[in-house]
Amino acid sequence: MGIDSISFILGCSALGAGFAVFTSFGPGLGQGFAAGKAAEAVGRQPESRGSILSTMIIGCAVAETSSIYGLLVSLILLFINPLVSRYVELVGR
Repeated sequence: MGIDSISFILGCSALGAGFAVFTSFGPGLGQGFAAGKAAEAVGRQPESRGSILSTMIIGCAVAETSSIYGLLVSLILLFINPLVSRYVELVGR
């Protein structure tokens, strides 16, 4: 007794959504590392605080976009799930 195709697609979509959410670990580690180094730099040169913090914030914002893309992909796979509708469209022919 096998598994039906739609259940298989939904299971693979859930697995893919999990992998997509897993992409947030890299930017989280990178942002923590950047904040720590920025705090060290400000401690060494307090007069350059403004330029150090603005550079760090821009870098963290760029890194955060990959986490947001991973979240967006996972939400699409879980709730919209274009793979099931495409499968039904192809089988329905």
